Amino acid sequence: MPDSAIMFEWLSFGVRWLHVIAGIAWIGSSFYFIALDLGLRKTESLPKGVQGEEWQVHGGGFYHIQKYMVAPKNMPEHLIWFKWEAYSTWLSGFAMLAIVYYVGADLYLIDRNVLDVSSPVAILISIASLTVGWIIYDQLCKSPLGKSDIGLMLFLFVVLVAMAWGYTQLFTGRAALLHLGAFTATIMSANVFFIIIPNQKIIVVDLKAGKSPDPALGKQSKQRSVHNNYLTLPVLFLMLSTHYPLAFATQYNWVIAALVFLIGVLIRHFFNTKHLKGENLYWTWFVAAVLFICIMWLSTNPKIGGITEDTVASKQAEIMMADTHFEEARDTVIGRCSMCHTAEPVWDGVAQAPKDVILDNDVAIATYAHEIYIQAGRTHAMPPGNVTEMSDEERQLLITWYKSASKG
Repeated sequence: MPDSAIMFEWLSFGVRWLHVIAGIAWIGSSFYFIALDLGLRKTESLPKGVQGEEWQVHGGGFYHIQKYMVAPKNMPEHLIWFKWEAYSTWLSGFAMLAIVYYVGADLYLIDRNVLDVSSPVAILISIASLTVGWIIYDQLCKSPLGKSDIGLMLFLFVVLVAMAWGYTQLFTGRAALLHLGAFTATIMSANVFFIIIPNQKIIVVDLKAGKSPDPALGKQSKQRSVHNNYLTLPVLFLMLSTHYPLAFATQYNWVIAALVFLIGVLIRHFFNTKHLKGENLYWTWFVAAVLFICIMWLSTNPKIGGITEDTVASKQAEIMMADTHFEEARDTVIGRCSMCHTAEPVWDGVAQAPKDVILDNDVAIATYAHEIYIQAGRTHAMPPGNVTEMSDEERQLLITWYKSASKG
């Protein structure tokens, strides 16, 4: 029977796998339906109430698709609802947030140099920010500003930039960008759960009752769907950013996030315009490339984060340092890992400590004990290719230290 650390690692992997699968399904359907909607063509032979139609070919067959502006006169018996892709993506994403950032709050969520709070307080701040974010967004969409699509989008961009900066004042750099992604993804999922699907259900009920559906419901759903479409690419970047310290471990990480939203909107605008009008707005790619170069430059500015000897050790880290095997384990890590996992790596080709994990002092090594146990003890993932020639005896020493300290 594998120990609890191994089981927890596989739980994390399994939920992450589920999140990726659900995300692919949701993003795929979102991109497909926006492309379909923009590619609709009007002809004289269309039935009454049909906004447009499109012929598609795939998998050796042909598909004839028609879109009704509000709804068909007679509701079909079999109706497919596209909602579980969004729900499962958010639920699995929140599960990942809990597994990584809530369970490991002292390591991944809290930066006591930024905000010195307890784990429960940090978790409450996290959950509250996601909830408040949806409320603010929803009220903006329902306000007079919501009648102007461009004005609303510009104001929402300002809100997102403000949240990007705000998160850096609360959490670690890594958690800040992850939370900005979760903040945006929560808005997208809530759009489906609270607006799009309920509106569609009202339309279905009205049709079955012989009533004429309110066109405003469809218009509102369409607006939220378009928002989701434009926010997708930035969310993907923010989720991936947690693996790249050049994105999150710099004092300008919130500016990087702001530029990423602009890049994502530009790229989606290119494809949406191409589907709608057949135009190729290649200038959007040029601007996106320039913005990405700006991001690369911003990443070279002063770094933030990292655990130093002056960092206050958590209770768990204190336990790890008090174990009788710690000194031998520390010497092994210093000798085999710290040439890359340090503030200024000396290994050729490594510009910054991988994932911003610093392993050049006692507090840092004790804090990352679980990761060291998994990556260099139970597996040979680290050092990569065993470039520093860590022996099996040294790996066993790391296992012995972790198990001994965990029991204590």
